Amino acid sequence: MKRSLPGAATAAPAVPVQADVAPGAVPGAAASVATMAPAAAGMADAGGVGGAVGASGLAAPAAPGRVDTLRTEFEFELPRGYVDDTGAVHRRGAMRLSTARDELVPLRDVRVRENPAYLSVVLLGRVITRLGTLPMVHDGIVENMFASDLAFLQDFYEQINAEGHTLASVTCPNCAQDFEIDLGGSRLGES
Repeated sequence: MKRSLPGAATAAPAVPVQADVAPGAVPGAAASVATMAPAAAGMADAGGVGGAVGASGLAAPAAPGRVDTLRTEFEFELPRGYVDDTGAVHRRGAMRLSTARDELVPLRDVRVRENPAYLSVVLLGRVITRLGTLPMVHDGIVENMFASDLAFLQDFYEQINAEGHTLASVTCPNCAQDFEIDLGGSRLGES
């Protein structure tokens, strides 16, 4: 199965969204709030208090005294889990929205130049903010994950960055019923 990670062709065009940043917000969030895509703007209420989203995809002005916020980090649970050197399994983690820099910096990496398939490993190492009790997540961690977990993270990345949410439309192979699933897992043990 062919997987594609970042690409301007799959990402929604950037549209300015006027917003204030809440005190204590994540550093750098102000820049990402001002340039998020319309799909991400639709999540303004998902991460906190904010204005309604109109048909244009832009957030309506918030009531006076209220602050628009944007959800920039999404939790996930790996299907198998990363096994560290001590044998501990790490399944639950979080991934943040990707920035343009996150997608450009790996292109200068020698490993990516030699093997373009390595791009997703380097990129995921930049955007995964936590995984279990690991003190830090980097591309070395990602390259030692099981293939099923890597495929899951690639799909998850695509969902939150191109679609703006973690929902995916699927069709049951037995009954042909269409429904949505949450790739982040909605209950303990789900993936």
